[in-house]
Amino acid sequence: MKKVFLGIGALFLLFVVGLVVLMNVDFNRLNKEAYYVQITTDGEIEEYKLDSGEIMKMYWYELPAYDENGKEHTLKFSAQKNLRHDAYMKLYVKKETEVTSYDEVKFHELPTKVQELMEK
Repeated sequence: MKKVFLGIGALFLLFVVGLVVLMNVDFNRLNKEAYYVQITTDGEIEEYKLDSGEIMKMYWYELPAYDENGKEHTLKFSAQKNLRHDAYMKLYVKKETEVTSYDEVKFHELPTKVQELMEK
């Protein structure tokens, strides 16, 4: 009987740990390459209509992005709102071109080589 309770307790503990991991890990950022961009223009607006009739807006950006070594790629990504001009963004990229997520970062948080390229 004691082994049964230990087994149930272990399964419960494993379940709780699994829930905590699922709630705290952002899989859109996990094992992705980081690229950095500076927002210099407004996004290109794309409007679409939901089944409920509500009109939604998506803002598309196509900008030069730099990896931590300063290598440049042009990346296209979208946002739910128009991003702030002169903001620095860290893009999370998979398969070299697919942006899965982004965060705004401060200039001093950029890699040194990226800072040098963006100061020009």
